[in-house]
Amino acid sequence: MRKMIVFALSRVRELDVVEADDGVDALRRIAGTKFDIIITDINMPILDGLKLVKRLRADDNYKDVPIVIITTEGAAEDRQRALALGANAYITKPIQAQQVISLVREILSLD
Repeated sequence: MRKMIVFALSRVRELDVVEADDGVDALRRIAGTKFDIIITDINMPILDGLKLVKRLRADDNYKDVPIVIITTEGAAEDRQRALALGANAYITKPIQAQQVISLVREILSLD
């Protein structure tokens, strides 16, 4: 699923896509670099997506950067927790590539 999302977003001319293997890898890649949007899953090894959102919202450089969670976790509690931690959008899998592209374009005002 991650590869499909990366491939789909890479086709959007205005975007440069950077991929991370897990939450810790994401934090490493984010350090010292400015991103316009972050897409994560809840279920990741080492550092899950909710902890990643919490850490990013505590960082002055990322407190206002849009965060989208794409996950298999469909429970209302998971959605509420993610949004309460600061996620801007929450999409439950299965998803279509165009759905992700449209959401990213909307959030970043690329249209």
